[in-house]
Amino acid sequence: QVQLVESGGGLVQAGDSLRLSCAASGRTFSRITMAWFRQAPGKEREFVAQISWSGSSTYYADSVKGRFTISRDNAKNTVYLQMNTLKPEDTAVYYCAADAYRSWAAVARTTADFGSWGQGTQVTVSS
Repeated sequence: QVQLVESGGGLVQAGDSLRLSCAASGRTFSRITMAWFRQAPGKEREFVAQISWSGSSTYYADSVKGRFTISRDNAKNTVYLQMNTLKPEDTAVYYCAADAYRSWAAVARTTADFGSWGQGTQVTVSS
């Protein structure tokens, strides 16, 4: 099991940038696929981005491609989500997730693929 703690959320204006962090503990972080999901009020949790254990492979949802960047620092057991050119529709609670079992696949992952989750961090983008 992996314990995850997100930070970095907040209230920003449209067009601003924000960087989320997710600190992991409890398992060999460097061998785990990490991902970010988000959940807006009244909507299902949706995939945002994922990164392979080495950091060499990433995959993004079409809605954030070109604006968001996922990265990781295995020495710090931390994964990041750099969010640029934020839009009001990016408003959601953002969750960090870990998958220690599945092989890498460049696809939009589902919540069922991930066994460990953080508590979430709120991102609000005003227009």
